[in-house]
Amino acid sequence: MRKHLKLGTFALFILSSLSLFSSDQAGSASVSFTLDFPGANPSHYEIQVASDGHGSYSSNGQLTSDSQAADPVTLPFSLSDKVRQQIFDLAKRAQYFTGKVDSGRKNIANTGAKTLSYNDGKRTTQATYNYSLMPAVEQLTDVFQNLSTTLEFGRRLTFFHKYQKLALDDDLKRMEELAQTNSLGDVQAIAPVLESIGNDPTVMNITRARALRLLGPSKT
Repeated sequence: MRKHLKLGTFALFILSSLSLFSSDQAGSASVSFTLDFPGANPSHYEIQVASDGHGSYSSNGQLTSDSQAADPVTLPFSLSDKVRQQIFDLAKRAQYFTGKVDSGRKNIANTGAKTLSYNDGKRTTQATYNYSLMPAVEQLTDVFQNLSTTLEFGRRLTFFHKYQKLALDDDLKRMEELAQTNSLGDVQAIAPVLESIGNDPTVMNITRARALRLLGPSKT
């Protein structure tokens, strides 16, 4: 009898776990942005953001001015709640990229082939465009392009922290300048590398201070 009770309890545990897993899967969603722009640095990158704020980034950007384009390596990151919510709100306002997204205008400069995608387990939608007249799409494009800027800084800072510590300060100074003009994406995405630099006694004090300042008042 006791053996049957244990088996029954175990079976209920498995069923409840599967139920929770199914619920989590059903409730998950992601928004992705891809840019292909030959001649730019990077000339290709892809950002994927899940509804829980976790994301991944791959890019072929050069780490230094004299280096070759890197093979895309997927890097994980986490967004602040504010930016995560902004991305999914804009995707909803853009009708999840259904309908006509590209403006279709021929007299507009080519700024790269951009693709926005949405997936929630029940539907998958995507649109490729150069320029869009939809305000939500243009705002979302800005969010993702600024986020790519931040993540590219993160890639370089990780490299410089390991191999060229004296080169860190120029990038961090540039990040501060971009932050002042709202041209820098969510700094939370590269918080681990900024914290690592800020807490490293082998890095110059002025450089450490810049890194911590970028993280916000609570880190300075």
